[in-house]
Amino acid sequence: MKALVYTDTQKLEYKNFNEPNLVNGESIVKVSASGICGSDMHAYHGKDERRIPPLILGHEISGTIQEGINKGKKVVLNPLITCGDCEYCQYEREHLCKSRLLLGMNRPIERQGGFAELVSIPNKNIYELPEKLHMNKAPIAEPTAVALHAVELGENSLKKKLNNSRVLVIGGGAIGLLSALILEKIKSCSEIFLSEPNKNRAEVCSNTLRSKCLKPNDPLLLENSFDLIIDSVGLEITRQTAIKLIKPGGSIVHIGLTQPAGEFDFRKATLQEITFIGTYCYTNKDFEKTLELLSTSKLGNLDWIEYRDLSKGAEAFKQIHDGSCSAPKIILIP
Repeated sequence: MKALVYTDTQKLEYKNFNEPNLVNGESIVKVSASGICGSDMHAYHGKDERRIPPLILGHEISGTIQEGINKGKKVVLNPLITCGDCEYCQYEREHLCKSRLLLGMNRPIERQGGFAELVSIPNKNIYELPEKLHMNKAPIAEPTAVALHAVELGENSLKKKLNNSRVLVIGGGAIGLLSALILEKIKSCSEIFLSEPNKNRAEVCSNTLRSKCLKPNDPLLLENSFDLIIDSVGLEITRQTAIKLIKPGGSIVHIGLTQPAGEFDFRKATLQEITFIGTYCYTNKDFEKTLELLSTSKLGNLDWIEYRDLSKGAEAFKQIHDGSCSAPKIILIP
C-alpha cells in the first residue's frame, strides 16, 4: 500500500509500505480521510519519544471496513486504545488507562497510523459513520472530542454558570477553534475571546465565530479578567499568559503539549486559589457525544477544514510548520 511515512525529523516520504495483517478482534479499514493533529507535528519536529521514525502517523480517521466484521460499513475510528479492565476503564475514565495507546505511535507498542491506504484497529474502537456526517469531515470527531472533554472539565470546575462566565481560548488551531464553537453553540456562553498570533488563521477563526478573535497582546485581554481560560497551545508563554489573565478563583484548562516545562506564577495560583487542570484525550462517552454533535451540524458546516491529497502530505506538514497555512485543520485524502 501507499503511505506517508515519517522517516526523520521534519521529513516525510510518500512511498510503499507493508499492508497491515488481519488480527483476531480487529478489522482492516480502507482509509478515506485522515487529519493532521498537533501531536503529529510534535513527532515531525522530533519531540515525541512515543513516535520514533520510521512510522506512519495519523489518528484522526474515517474509512470503510475492508476486512473483518461488518465488511463494507462506513466508519469513524476512535484511535484511543485502552485495556478495558483497569480501574480507570471500569469507571469510564478509560482515557487515563495506564496501558492506553494511540494509532500512529510505536512506543510502547507499535500501532501504525492513518496516513496510509489501510489501517488496522480493534473492533471496539470502530463507530458507524453517522448518516448525515460526510466521510471527509468525519476525522474531525477526534479533536472535537478532545475539545468537548476540556470544555466540560472547565465547566464542572467553576462555581458560577459557564454561560455567565468570561472565557478565553488561547490558540486558533483545530482544538482551540472547536473549544470556542462548543462554548458558543452548545454551552451558550456569551462572552468568549480567542487569541491567535497567526494573522491568516485568526481571520479564519473570526469568520467562523461570533466571538472576538484577538492578537495575544490585544489591550482587551486584561489581567485578572477571565473566569475560565483554555490553553490549547501549551507553551511556557501561553501558560504565563493564562495565569496572568485568570481571575481569582478561576480555572485554567491546559490541553496543549507543545512545551513540557517552564516558569509559572505558582504564587498567584496559590494565593488566589486558581484551579489548573491538565487534560489529554477524552472518554468513550465524549467521543459518542461528539458524533451526535457533528452529525446534526450543531458546530456549523466545518468549512474551515482544508483538504489535501495524501501524496502531497509532506508539503502540508511543512506549511503548518512555517505558519503559511491558515486552515486550523488539514485533512489528507488517500
